[in-house]
Amino acid sequence: MNFGVIGYGYWGPNVVRNLANLDGSQVVSVAEMSPSARVRAQKAYPGMHITADAMEVITSPDIDAVAVITPVWTHYDLAKAALENGKHVFVEKPFTSTTAQGEELIELAMRKNLTIMVDHTFLFTGAVKKICQLLDEGTLGKLYYYDSTRVNLGLFQHDINVLWDLAPHDLSIMDHLIQAKPEAVVATGQKHLNCHEDIAFMTLYFPDDVIAHINVNWLSPVKVRTTLIGCEKRMLVWNDLEADEKIKVYDKGVNITNREGVYELLVSYRSGDMFAPQLEQGEALRNELAYFVDCITTGQTPHNDGFAGLRVVKMLEAATESLRRRGALVSL
Repeated sequence: MNFGVIGYGYWGPNVVRNLANLDGSQVVSVAEMSPSARVRAQKAYPGMHITADAMEVITSPDIDAVAVITPVWTHYDLAKAALENGKHVFVEKPFTSTTAQGEELIELAMRKNLTIMVDHTFLFTGAVKKICQLLDEGTLGKLYYYDSTRVNLGLFQHDINVLWDLAPHDLSIMDHLIQAKPEAVVATGQKHLNCHEDIAFMTLYFPDDVIAHINVNWLSPVKVRTTLIGCEKRMLVWNDLEADEKIKVYDKGVNITNREGVYELLVSYRSGDMFAPQLEQGEALRNELAYFVDCITTGQTPHNDGFAGLRVVKMLEAATESLRRRGALVSL
């Protein structure tokens, strides 16, 4: 399968490297506006066609699929042009800038029988696969909450706020793990250094008393990537910065033996063993791109398709509205 890649900045080189080394695929052409980035690409891949014009990639008859690895405000136009030219599309998160754009791209892909995959890379990590397995098997029990902290110093974006930059990771994970759709969202945040929020907090309300909270921040003195998942039977801590034992499952919880009124409420605390399950190894992006090639080849619909990307965009739009109204509850 012949690929064209648009964008060779921060994430683009990783996409090109994995596609170039993947069995059954090759990168025919790379488009990049930055002259210095084009020089880097040509040095890394001397025989590859490198251009400043994205339309050369999009209109090339030699290319089957296009990877759009560019700022979010460019996704719609580039993905639409690629679909109109009969190319399958792999697009960096978040999918689009608005719900309307995402809906139009999905309709266009369906009409032309083409595949859209949104780059929700974390779904292909050993950690998320294991969490999904533990939930499906009932090891953790009924889900109570998802609480994530994703903070660091930078990288500041000039076209989007910190929610649109960092929260898609957790929103895509939540969308994958929590079967129900969120009913409402509350978001608060503040701008300090430019016209976009650099710190934000997002709370999502799901049916059956499930709640999710996301803390994202570009102004943290330390990098933190920690998620707590609380369930009825067991609780889980995922520290993505750990070299080993990224996931720890705790046999801790609360047992209620009497619910007959506040004064008669009997609570006992359970504290058992901790275990760290073995995780599947391998680069998540490579697994994701191999899955993309397989979906195109077999005609199956990827679980991180345009609809999955659209659900994340809807949550981000609602959070943006709540931010604008200083934490007002916005229904989804």
